[in-house]
Amino acid sequence: MENIIQDFGKLYHPTSALVFYQTTDRIKDIYVEHFDIDKDGNPINAHPLTIREAKFLSKALNIETKKSREFLKPQNILSENILHIDPSKDGSVIWYTKGQKVDLFFSETLGISNGIAQVPPLLWSANKQNLVIFALASDRRPTEKTVLYHAPFFNVYDSGTVCMGTVDVNIKNSASIEEFTEAWEKYFFNSYFSHLMNGHNPIKGNCVNLWKELIDTGNPFPKKLLKRTNKTLKDLLS
Repeated sequence: MENIIQDFGKLYHPTSALVFYQTTDRIKDIYVEHFDIDKDGNPINAHPLTIREAKFLSKALNIETKKSREFLKPQNILSENILHIDPSKDGSVIWYTKGQKVDLFFSETLGISNGIAQVPPLLWSANKQNLVIFALASDRRPTEKTVLYHAPFFNVYDSGTVCMGTVDVNIKNSASIEEFTEAWEKYFFNSYFSHLMNGHNPIKGNCVNLWKELIDTGNPFPKKLLKRTNKTLKDLLS
């Protein structure tokens, strides 16, 4: 016989149990009874749940709640690129990035080489599960009246919603606003662009040829090819 106990994962042993009793009256009355668990796993020492035990339970259950309260909490003074924050429930943030050079990845079916290219200024709007992205005409900080343009990328619907495909989006409940925005930018740019969504061409011209040229030449993004939408930043705030 071989002792394989050391190969087991962490073991958790039962120490206590709660039993909730409820009356059958129209207005329900609830009573909670606490049991200790002996070494054989049997419930013993039944007694009403004490205030001390209730506080201990509350503290144990408060760990995730505390993390949720820290969601989107800034690590430092807010950067000027943050435009709007809604920390409730799944949370949402609207922010922008100036034109920049980024690594881009393309599906082989497009015939575009992976590489570094210039992208235009972008407006981002995201919660824990979904990302919406638009392009901007300049690097200036947007206002409510700023007109939005279609983001000139594959995998983006006409509405600006991004199809993340098989990307495993995992935003932590304790993510700071800096971690949140950085994570979404990495998810977007580190995924593979593969196709136009529902035939939506986001630029004035051929999207494949545009990115082939930008990858090959390193030229600035030609903003004249951006397509204007009927939206402004204010539309994303409502």
